[in-house]
Amino acid sequence: MNIDVENQRVIVTAGAQGIGKAIAKAFLESGAQVHVCDISAERLAVCKDTLPQLETHVADVSDPEQVAAFMTDAIDAMGGVDVLVNNAGIAGPGGPVETIDIAGWQQTLAVNLNGQFYCSQHVIPHMKAQNSGSIVNISTTAGLHGYPNRSPYCASKWAVIGLTKTLAMELGAFNVRANCICPGSINNARMDHVVQLDAAATGRTEAEVREKYYDQVSMRTFIEPEEIANMAVFLSSPLAPHISGQVISVDGNTETMRT
Repeated sequence: MNIDVENQRVIVTAGAQGIGKAIAKAFLESGAQVHVCDISAERLAVCKDTLPQLETHVADVSDPEQVAAFMTDAIDAMGGVDVLVNNAGIAGPGGPVETIDIAGWQQTLAVNLNGQFYCSQHVIPHMKAQNSGSIVNISTTAGLHGYPNRSPYCASKWAVIGLTKTLAMELGAFNVRANCICPGSINNARMDHVVQLDAAATGRTEAEVREKYYDQVSMRTFIEPEEIANMAVFLSSPLAPHISGQVISVDGNTETMRT
């Protein structure tokens, strides 16, 4: 994507693979400095091999102490921060509400919601002080619809939208923007896992579930990670100086989440 974000200082969570890696790569190619974290040292090492200019850190965003250490290191190394992309998230357990185990529910909220809260807390003082900044939170189209058999994931992603709207209201006077991207079904390994979860919960084959996902979307397609990356770069660029508080779907128009 040919958008100039040269010299921007960018932090991306869960940046070692999938959407996070695509976002990190897009910012790097647009001239930014990029620091990413991931829970897996092995995935980070592989990512660093393919994107050697990337700075990587091991951190679990559900742990506030690990977030604090990562954020401090990244912000100190870059001399500040201009963009935070809260990308980290997990699928969580699947099944009817009454079958969901409490630990699975709590862990899904801890990663998908608490992690975004912790990371935002660390960058906000810096962005306020410099009177500029962009926070991009990754939700999902499940944050706009109900999602049968995926209650922990759905609830956490609805909450991300509420957090985003609130950040935009609190930070607007400081010229700091907050927006939310809602990806549709992504064409990657994580979506393969989601299909497996849904197949197990409903007793259907994975092929049947995948076809139902196509049927949910007007354009009958899955989304490539690079499409989400392009939107994240755009929202943080000089081309979007007054776009804030928005929830933007990149999904081919989801009509329903019922599979």
